[in-house]
Amino acid sequence: MSEKNEQGKRAARDRLVQQRERQRASERRRRTLIVSSAVVGVLALAAVVGVIAANSGGKDKSGAAGPAVAPSGATGKDSLAIRVGADNAPSTLTIWEDFRCPVCAQFENAFRDTVHQLENTGQIKVEYHLATIIDGNLGGSGSLRAANAAACAQDAGKFPVYHDVLYRNQPQETDDAFGDNAKLIELSAKVPGLDTSGFRSCVEDGKHDSWVKKSNTAFQNGGFQGTPTALLNGESIFPKKGDEPITAANLKKWVAEANKGKKPGTVTPAPSGS
Repeated sequence: MSEKNEQGKRAARDRLVQQRERQRASERRRRTLIVSSAVVGVLALAAVVGVIAANSGGKDKSGAAGPAVAPSGATGKDSLAIRVGADNAPSTLTIWEDFRCPVCAQFENAFRDTVHQLENTGQIKVEYHLATIIDGNLGGSGSLRAANAAACAQDAGKFPVYHDVLYRNQPQETDDAFGDNAKLIELSAKVPGLDTSGFRSCVEDGKHDSWVKKSNTAFQNGGFQGTPTALLNGESIFPKKGDEPITAANLKKWVAEANKGKKPGTVTPAPSGS
């Protein structure tokens, strides 16, 4: 009888172990995972990445209303894209991002140098679209405030550098530090020539708030799964393109394949401090 009890206990323990393993596996599938190795240069990503956009409209503190004022040089449909790189570059990398999104920061930190190299050699132009998904999911206004500040930096011709500064100094996802305009102005001091009275007024007045909201609406209506979303000439490449995972080497390869037989774009000098 005791042997049967012992067998029953072992079976119960086995079932418990199996159940826990299934739970762990499910959790691993759900969570975003980026593994970057300096040795092999491979970045592996979970199938589910970023912040799921569905039904994440959310609220913000600004209450901004009125017409959408696009930042200087905004392009694309409804002027919702901020372009970096040569206008006549043969390929276009489209990126949808949220400045509070931790996976967006991981993406930027992993691929920043590669993207800038491709920009600076005229192989791609990058069109940035800004979203406010984290504000909707967790509350606060940091996504909106940071996106407005980035648009203000675009007015000053400093968007690429300030964009990178924001991601290098991104707070924890649950910390709405970017909801404080003073913090965003403080970070602008890291970009030579950006911390001016005009930039400060643009940030504090929320000049581009309605434009940011319009961009976020376009993201929600675009059928995208989350941030970051990265498209090369309209084809999704994050977390993979076809069966190939995104890595720095693969990104360069994909761009080279897309640009085969095409001339690079005409590159203008990068902004000071980039």
